[in-house]
This record gives sequence, structure tokens and C-alpha cells, in this order.
Amino acid sequence: MKRIVVIGSVSMDLVVTTDKRPQAGETVIGQAFQTVPGGKGANQAVAAARLGGRVEMVGCVGSDEFGQRIRQNFEQNEVGTQQLRTIDGEVTGTAHIVLAEGDNSIVVVQSANKQVVFTEAELEQLIDDESLVLLQLEIPIATVEHVSAYCRARQIPVLLNPAPSQPLTDELLEHVTYVTPNEHECRDLFGDIPLDEVLRRYPNKLIVTEGVNGVRFFDGEMIQHVPAIQADVVDTTGAGDTFNGALAAALIEGSELREAVRFAVVASGLSVEGFGAQGGMPNRNDVTRRLERV
Repeated sequence: MKRIVVIGSVSMDLVVTTDKRPQAGETVIGQAFQTVPGGKGANQAVAAARLGGRVEMVGCVGSDEFGQRIRQNFEQNEVGTQQLRTIDGEVTGTAHIVLAEGDNSIVVVQSANKQVVFTEAELEQLIDDESLVLLQLEIPIATVEHVSAYCRARQIPVLLNPAPSQPLTDELLEHVTYVTPNEHECRDLFGDIPLDEVLRRYPNKLIVTEGVNGVRFFDGEMIQHVPAIQADVVDTTGAGDTFNGALAAALIEGSELREAVRFAVVASGLSVEGFGAQGGMPNRNDVTRRLERV
């Protein structure tokens, strides 16, 4: 089976649930607090593995309790960890999440994730011609650019989820095979250019997620729209990560792009019906059953 190599962030999510989101200088009372494994890279790896992908997680954790818990979580979800490094003297990355009013706000502290860097020789050991590489932006941008250029030179497909939002070079956009911003990240990348015009610049590459409005991309002939599914929302944290992990899982199996996007939209919709970035992530049977009803 071909591999999905996820090169990205690994963290512990510190999640607070409250009825009202605090404004600047304001204190509110919360209802619950939890610590759950997360990080965009880790979330996408778990999503892809639950959906049947053969997944290897490449990243860094600290030499602390959070790092140990994260390794155990990967093992439970059948994600490979041979390339997950422990950095002595460093702490594991954290994401501080406030759930309020049906949505989330997140502050990420990179910590060990800053150490995700590779030499050319190391990349040769990590990635082979049968891989699909999945990247995000919670690791150094220089690493993302290096990995993307390496893969482009060897015709290895790369799926880049450009989150959290930051400026990207034209060269990086050229090197990746797929790029999956949400509507806010797309606006950050391309300014006020109308979405349809931006999509037409990147046929079968730019895949824009729009929450309850579904997903759009340009297939070279027309703008394709894949609608979202009806969902009973519990927690939207991790919906985008589920989409990207599911998209990678479908693409590595050889699905056509629209079919892969449809699979990912259903997986993402199901994920918001559970608590936590990984807690609501569906398995393959969940998605297959829902696809039969779409």
C-alpha cells in the first residue's frame, strides 16, 4: 500500500468550553477543561489512518508527559511513529482552544515543532516515490518549502494545507500538487481577487473549503461545487484537519479529485458531531454509510 507521509506539528490541545467568548480584558466562567492530543499534522495523520490510509507521522515532541501521551495516541490509531523524534530538554507544542458560541478560537505555541527540519539525506530516508506528502504551516516555513521543492523534483505529490495562515511564495504554490485553504486563508493568500478568478488560476490544485457552504475547485473546464452535509454540530475543532486527512486518504487510493473531495467533505461533516479535534473523526465505515445517503 502507498504511504501518506505527514510532516507537521504535534501538540497537546488544552481545551476550555464556555458559554461566552471573553473579550479583551474580560474574565468569564468556563464549564469544562480537557487535554487531548492534537496539532494539525497529528490530527491529519489520525484522520487519514482512521479512514484506511497507511500513515507515517514525521515531527517532534518534547521529553515531557505530553510527548509520551501523544506517542501512545498514535499507536492506538495505527499511525507510524518511527520518524517522530523526541527533543531532549524541549517541551511538546500546545494549542490553547476556547470553545464558545458554536465555534473555536485557538492560540498555538510551537515549542518542539520548531525543530522539524531535515537534511537532503534525511528526506531521502523519509519519502519514497510511492508516497503522498501532507504538509501544514505549524512547522518552520523553510521546512515546508524545502520538502515541497524536494518532492516536486521527484514528482512526488504534495498536499499543502496552508494553516495557520501566512504569506506563501509563488514558488511554493507551484511546487505543491494541491493546496487547501479555507475561505479566510484563501483571502489572506490572494487578497480581494474574486474566488472564481483565483480558482481558475490553479486548475485541479486550489481546493477552497467554505464550511457549511461546502468546497469549490476548478477542474480545468468549470468551477466544481461539492456541498456540505447536514450535521448536528458539537465541536468544529479539527473539521479542516479531518478534511485534509480524508482527502489524502482518498487521493492515495487513486480517486479522481471530485470523488476525493466528496469523500473528504462527508468525513469533515461527520467530525463536527463529536468533541475534540480527534474525538469526532470518523472511520471508513462511517463515511461509506453516509456517502450512500448523499
